[in-house]
Amino acid sequence: MPLRWADFITPSTLQLAPLLEILLEPVAGAVRLAELQLGLQEALVNAVRHGNGCDPSKCLRVRLIKTPRWLVWQIQDEGPGMPKKARLHALPQAVDALTGRGLFLIHHCFDDVRWSPRGNRLQLAVRRPEGCPPLFSGHDWGSPDH
Repeated sequence: MPLRWADFITPSTLQLAPLLEILLEPVAGAVRLAELQLGLQEALVNAVRHGNGCDPSKCLRVRLIKTPRWLVWQIQDEGPGMPKKARLHALPQAVDALTGRGLFLIHHCFDDVRWSPRGNRLQLAVRRPEGCPPLFSGHDWGSPDH
């Protein structure tokens, strides 16, 4: 099956429900839907708040990529990027810390998490388990190859 993708460009806003619905359509009904929704929402909110500084004149660019074995989301903001040392995915030491849980959640919701060198594009991927029913809805996920 050839690689398939869709690009979305949206103003930087926290009104993410319509975009989330579209981005999660390939996993509708999957057991991991709630987990993936949580992680994807956290990544989008981080891009709006931390990357674009809640500036509605800036945009988010999201690419949804489908392969027979993977579903991938690439989220890019217009910010300066997250430094490598800040990309840690451990829980904050202080129980009452106001921030720091988002990257931990993201890393636990997806099978693969990668950053662009600049740090303003995050790639999240989930793999279809071998021998399991298709994780993703639609007829295009029948092939186990790739």
